[in-house]
Amino acid sequence: MSVSLEMTVNGNAVRADVDPRTLLVDFLRNDLALTGTHVGCDTAQCGACTVHLDGQAVKSCNVLAVQAQGASVVTIEGLVADDGTMHPMQSAFRDCHGLQCGFCTPGMVMSAIDLVNRHPQADEAAIRAGLEGNLCRCTGYHNIVKAVRQAATVMGK
Repeated sequence: MSVSLEMTVNGNAVRADVDPRTLLVDFLRNDLALTGTHVGCDTAQCGACTVHLDGQAVKSCNVLAVQAQGASVVTIEGLVADDGTMHPMQSAFRDCHGLQCGFCTPGMVMSAIDLVNRHPQADEAAIRAGLEGNLCRCTGYHNIVKAVRQAATVMGK
């Protein structure tokens, strides 16, 4: 049995027939080939699968694709402008060395954008608390916090 699904992903209308048990992360990766959204834990613990659903960060391994019916989804691939310019948060992660192996980076960037949009003047403690649901095993978070603060300035928040 399949269910008809329609949503907007990275500004593009998509339609597909999916098994009703399909997770949003699997739909994005397998059906749409948007592999920047990573599968880390499958239990909503690590944050590697974070995307924006109607403007809010969600862990896509914890959302059924059918729950996004009619919604707008933005993945890490959807942040880059048409001319190839990176989002300020992506640039800040690069400039501040806020990544090492890169596995957590897409989810961390998506969560950080949401955090800055909700708390534009967040201090270091608030940034660390806001990113608690995203695990990084490489960086120690210092440069991630630095990147979020830099991006907040550039984003005009």
